Amino acid sequence: MATIYEVSEAAGVSLATVSRVMNGNAKVSERTRKKVEDAMASLGYQPNAIAQSLASNRTNSVGLLVSELHGSYFGDLMSTVEQVLKQNGKHVIITAGHVNVDREHEAIEFLKSRRCDALILHAEAVSDDYLRKLVDSKLPVVIINRKVDNLDDNCFVVDNEQGGYLATHAAIKQGHRNIGYISGPLFKKDASDRLAGHKRALAEAGIEFEASSLFEGDFHESSGQEGMQYMQTHFSKLTALVCANDEMASGAMTAAREAGFDIPSQLSIIGFDNVLFSRYLYPKLTTINNPIHAMGEMAAHWVLQHVYNIKSSMAIEHLFVPEIINRDTLGKL
Repeated sequence: MATIYEVSEAAGVSLATVSRVMNGNAKVSERTRKKVEDAMASLGYQPNAIAQSLASNRTNSVGLLVSELHGSYFGDLMSTVEQVLKQNGKHVIITAGHVNVDREHEAIEFLKSRRCDALILHAEAVSDDYLRKLVDSKLPVVIINRKVDNLDDNCFVVDNEQGGYLATHAAIKQGHRNIGYISGPLFKKDASDRLAGHKRALAEAGIEFEASSLFEGDFHESSGQEGMQYMQTHFSKLTALVCANDEMASGAMTAAREAGFDIPSQLSIIGFDNVLFSRYLYPKLTTINNPIHAMGEMAAHWVLQHVYNIKSSMAIEHLFVPEIINRDTLGKL
């Protein structure tokens, strides 16, 4: 097995120069870098990752915390972050916090123990104060889908309140006034913001919000089914149903069909997220686009720029605007 000394001799440069090339040091000229890389290739030299990280104080790994490992939403986030970082020679270590304070703390400490160069967090349970202290510790941290006061440059968020407003406003424009709503868990900021947007659209149209029109789900498909069943008993006059994510909307569609409703002639349904499967449901789901792909991409580029000094042609944006995706489940009353 070739050694770094042999690479140095073959390239005709010092050991320090070989080390700078392996660690991506910008002070090395392109001509010298090519000589070293050619020598490594011809000798079949494989750098020792541990030795590299000790020498450069970088592990070339980024920690990613998500709430769950399943589902289209988090799948899109994980694959986007991994793809962008991998294209730039970085690796991703993924762990889940399951929307639990202790488990999120444990997951973050795990990522720190692996000497990750930066953390990308979809954290829902830990406090804002905890996140501010984490950023103050000088560890580069990016926060997705959550706005934390005084950390604007570290946060990448969609305007969830506006998304909730757009969904209900779309139903109202089609003549619906008896609109049911299946929310996510209301202790989550994105869920409560989407509900606030729903209520704003109702108030703007002069429609009184009725407590019986609300079912609090958990963002999973089964609670969409339960929510639809609840509506049949407690808010049976509904002609449109707005769901706080596409998974619950798909569950509600199943329950509605089983109850004999035709979608959308008898019942309109609107989702939120625009995940991949929403365009393959039957009928195709009208939904709100939640640009998690773009947020993940921006978060990864932020890390590349701030941690590894790898510039991007993209302008870094922190606030994303939702939009209605009109398909086939919203009908005119």
